[in-house]
Amino acid sequence: MEETPSPLKTLIVDDEPLAIERLQLLCARQDDIDLIGTASDGEAAIRMTQQLQPDLLLLDIAMPGKDGLDVARTLSGSENAPAIIFVTAFDRFAVEAFNVAAIDYVLKPVETERLSLAISRVRQRTLDNAEGKSEDSPWAEEFWVPYKSELRRIAASEIDRIEAERDYMRLHLGSSSYLLHQTITGLEERLDPSAFIRLHRSHLVRRDWISGLRHDGGGIWMACLKCGTEIRIGRTHLAEAKKLAGR
Repeated sequence: MEETPSPLKTLIVDDEPLAIERLQLLCARQDDIDLIGTASDGEAAIRMTQQLQPDLLLLDIAMPGKDGLDVARTLSGSENAPAIIFVTAFDRFAVEAFNVAAIDYVLKPVETERLSLAISRVRQRTLDNAEGKSEDSPWAEEFWVPYKSELRRIAASEIDRIEAERDYMRLHLGSSSYLLHQTITGLEERLDPSAFIRLHRSHLVRRDWISGLRHDGGGIWMACLKCGTEIRIGRTHLAEAKKLAGR
């Protein structure tokens, strides 16, 4: 008979009393949560984390003094660092949040079902770590993108191609696409080069999404994608692209 895992010892961190109160009520409805305290600023959050050793922080980002990102960076190097779910009213911090290895990013006002999903992800990550399934990788495995009033988790393996649009990147996934506020160079540095290739100053493509290469006889090469789209290959990227065909 499998042993039921212990509830996650959880610390709420938010500078707004009403936000803390709401999270306390939501946590009371979660069987997998053992609420051990609250903190109203970043410095207090760090002290209480060191003293209480929580498994999980429900962490606001926009706070006076040390903000939530500062707290996450400070705790990331500590032994038995807690899992972090950011709970915030702003979607613009999503990239920074996952650079500090947050497990989830929940927008206010928080709904019970959304919090339950975030907690289940923490529990799954804990189980994977215990079973040795989780291996640190230098490459991004997922992105969080704004969509209507929420943030959606996009696995890097689901992305077919990425197209620059001014200060944003459009992530194409089949017939759907999402905008992410990041530079194409920044994304290229985060993506596994064995899975993605830069074809142009404005395009990154998943290697297995390329069905062929062709040229028009005038020195211009195009990458033919499985969806039927063709992308012009920039001169500085042509040599790398030809390696796909063993040339």
